[in-house]
Amino acid sequence: MSLGKNIQYLRKQKKITQEQLAEIMFVSRQTISRWEADEIIPELNKLVALSEKFSCKLDALVKEDMLSCDEVYSEITIKHVKAFKMARYVMVTPNPEDDVNTYMDNWAQQSGLLRYQPDAMRIGWDFPYVSLELQNRFGLRGYVAAYILPEGFETTHPGVEFADQEEADYATITIYDPFAAAFERIPNAYKKILKSLSANGFCEKPKEGILSCFEHVYEKEGITCMDVYMHVDSVSKADIFTNFS
Repeated sequence: MSLGKNIQYLRKQKKITQEQLAEIMFVSRQTISRWEADEIIPELNKLVALSEKFSCKLDALVKEDMLSCDEVYSEITIKHVKAFKMARYVMVTPNPEDDVNTYMDNWAQQSGLLRYQPDAMRIGWDFPYVSLELQNRFGLRGYVAAYILPEGFETTHPGVEFADQEEADYATITIYDPFAAAFERIPNAYKKILKSLSANGFCEKPKEGILSCFEHVYEKEGITCMDVYMHVDSVSKADIFTNFS
């Protein structure tokens, strides 16, 4: 593991120069160069500022080898996902993932879903219909959380939208410890799938009754994992690009 290599790797992921990072950190370009060469170690307050800038945990920045992608991502496989029914809800807030996941967890308890099937699968995906004005002025983002409803479970408990998903084929990848550097690892997983499909974005018009992509977070042997699913027929090979940053 090299702290300097991690700083350099994350800086390049953000597409900023040493000079630009130096301005952000209120140091000289030479200092950034010496950090990346492991000639000197940043002071604690600088390490905290770097972790905030790069949206990663301080422990991950200092202790992990962020270049070893083989340890972060699984191989990409194609999975046939059977048709299912889901209960879903969307929130637009500054922190929509946590907010809507909490909401859906409460719904799953109150509706009896988790009594019927304690390991019911919760999935989620970005809600793209948030205007740039709301994003830029108020820091708002959208996210949808949904529980897949097992066969035989019935409820009239309010507060969600029920929807049907058709069977479909998905390219999938697993991210290990995705939240150690969420704004780097998760977008890169989508990019890896697109590359494997020789695609560069999603089709403008989503397929009716099929989610273009979704995520599933779970614990396995004490490690947080995230499976990313991308519908193989919802991607585009035209000259358009989807921004995952």
